[in-house]
This record gives sequence, C-alpha cells and structure tokens, in this order.
Amino acid sequence: MEIQFEDLDKSDFFIDCIYKGGKAPNMSSEPFHKLIPGCENAGGFRKKLREDGSGKYAYIVLYTSMEELEWPDYLDEETGIFRYYGDNREPGRELTDTKKKGNKILEMAFSLLNEGKNLEDMPPFLIFKKAGKGRDIQFLGLAAPGNPKISPDRDLVAFWRTVKENRFQNYEAYFTVLDTGEKPIYRKWIESLIYDHENNLKYAPEAWVRFVKQGRNGITPLAAPRMHKIPNRFEQLPAGSDTEGLLCLDAIRNHYNSFNQGFEACATNIVSKMDSHFVDFSLTRPWRDGGRDALGFYSISAGGKVNASLKIDCALEAKCYSPNNGVGVKEMSRLISRIRYRQFGIMITTSYVDKQAYQEVVEDGHPILIVTATDIAQILRENAINSSNINEWLTSIDRQDNRLIEYYKRVNEMALRK
Repeated sequence: MEIQFEDLDKSDFFIDCIYKGGKAPNMSSEPFHKLIPGCENAGGFRKKLREDGSGKYAYIVLYTSMEELEWPDYLDEETGIFRYYGDNREPGRELTDTKKKGNKILEMAFSLLNEGKNLEDMPPFLIFKKAGKGRDIQFLGLAAPGNPKISPDRDLVAFWRTVKENRFQNYEAYFTVLDTGEKPIYRKWIESLIYDHENNLKYAPEAWVRFVKQGRNGITPLAAPRMHKIPNRFEQLPAGSDTEGLLCLDAIRNHYNSFNQGFEACATNIVSKMDSHFVDFSLTRPWRDGGRDALGFYSISAGGKVNASLKIDCALEAKCYSPNNGVGVKEMSRLISRIRYRQFGIMITTSYVDKQAYQEVVEDGHPILIVTATDIAQILRENAINSSNINEWLTSIDRQDNRLIEYYKRVNEMALRK
C-alpha cells in the first residue's frame, strides 16, 4: 500500500504502508511534516510537545534507515521487539548531551515504564524506516517501551563503544510494536495528543489504552511468525555495501588459509558471542577426520543459586569457505548423521549453504542451527569486532587453542623425520 505525497495530510497510519516523499530537491519533499502534525524533518528522534503548556511530549517518532552498520537498529517481526540505538553516536560528549536529546527521551520513557505510574504521560512511539526510494518512508507500527519478556534492567542499557581510540557511551533500547488490529491508527488520535491530550484515549487504539492502564503487562506485541523460506546465496552473504563485514570475513579466511581446522576454535567463539548460553565447547583433534569439529552445551538456567541448569548437547561443524564455495548436501548430511538423540547441531560457515542442503534441513525438520557469512558479520559487529582489531582477536583465539600447538609440533616432527 502506498500513499502519495499530495495525500499525506489527510492520511491515517497503516502498518507497513509506504508514504511517498515529494519530488522537489529540498526539505519541502520530506513526508513527515505533511503526514504527522507538527513533526520535525530531521534526526532519528522527532518529537512534538503538547499544546497545553505542560512541557510534556505528545508523541515521539523514531526514524531509522536500518542501514547503519555500527548501529544496527532491528525489528524482529516474529516477536514484535524493536531494538533502537540512542543518539550519542560519536565520542566527545556525555551520554545525554545530544543535539536532539534523544537519550534523555529514552531515560524519561523507561523511567515512566518502570515506575508504573502516570503512564498517561507516556508519549506513543511511532516507528518509521527509510523505504529505499528518495524520501519515501515506511510505517512499522505504534510502539511502547519495554517488553513483558525483557526484564526492567535489560530494556535500556548504556554500553561503551570505542571509535578511533576514544571511548564513549550510548543507549541500546528495546520497544515492542503493538498489535493494533485491522484498524489503522487514526490521524485524529495524533491530533488529540497535541491539542486535546486530556481526551486522547477516546481516539487511541485499544492496544495503547491497555498499555496505559496496565503498563508492561499490558503490552500486546504484533507478532508475525515467518513462513519457512529457503534463503538464496546472496541473502546468506553480506551485501556489497557492508564493507566492514566483507573485510572481517576475508580476514578470517586468510588467517586460516593454511590450516582450515583452526577455524573451529574461532567458530565456537563466534557462537558463544552470538548467545552466551552456549558453553563448554570441546574441540576434536585436527588430524582426525571422523569426530565432530566441536561438542558443547546450551545451558538454560532459572538464574538462582539453588537449582542446577539444564544443559542440552550440541554438535558443531565449522566450514571456512570462500564466498564462491557453499556448504552442500554432503557436508550437511555428515553433521545430521552425527546428531544423537536429544542433541542439536550447528553448521557455521564463512560462506553459504546451498539450496538443496538448506531445503533438506527445513523440510525434514532436522534440528540444525545454520550460521552463515552474513550472520557472522552481524555477530562480530555487535561485539565491536571490526577490520581494525579482528587480527588481534583471531590471534588471541589461537593462543587459547592447544590443538594448534600440538598440530604444529606434529608437523615439525614429521619434517624432521624426512
């Protein structure tokens, strides 16, 4: 669904709808100021105060391109959880000392949420992303801060980032896109938030009214389970625009070029960075072809000190391949055949899994977690590993892998015998 630029000032808000920008080569073509009453035309945080003199916000627009590699905003459509990064994105300022005061807005919103009082003062968050053509934008939904499944100490987290050897802090925030049903979000509600805030709930979506009354426990996510789809090769490899991801993957391939089995230790490190519940990986000997590359556990715990955690066995197969060499049926079948009862497998590769092998996993329901090149690039990015420090990280992994020391000792012994 698309709404043309000339019709924006009469439009309601529809999930996933594209709102067209104008054709003029200047800011007058921005769709926000026509679509949303009083909306600012620049920045990731676009805010509007109420007209009642309270100094409180009527609404907040969160705008993202979803393309900033260092700040990967992300909407999980299966759960409705939206991850959004604050606006302190360069060194030289304190956490909340930003031009648009976005991080102060995050602090205000999550403070209201966690106090659980006066939620009628909570501004609704309208999420938009760049649609790809000109100034077009897409509406992703109405969001509330937090999520019932995310604890209050994890939904807004300040973390450190280093850029050009300078450290600074930014926020990582988690919102939930609300299930507003089949009806659109009416323009009349947005107008009432500004000009008649006292009566705005008369026009608000039921999902927002429920949130205001019940807080975190009243959040109803817009969850859209994905249909099983076999990703193609290009979806499993980083896009050409992901320069950092491509450089990091090349560094890994080059590092293990003379000893591909060394990638197995790197692979377990990547998987553990992806999810810290993966623990206790043990690696097989590199000169033995017959054992799995690594065995480990996925640990599930209640978080207390009394009851033991549940550990589920997993088997990992690691393939350090070039982007032109995909994992095929033979390699995938090899992993499938080694999975024991009550165990699952992980196939991790610096390349991709070809269609036939991927199809076999999906259609036959094999318990295999597939991690390909694009996933690796994302995991490294989220753990602040980039082209400037990846070689140092790889070297640190080698120092911890006793198999490498043993392997090279054996190679030297064989050379001396000759």
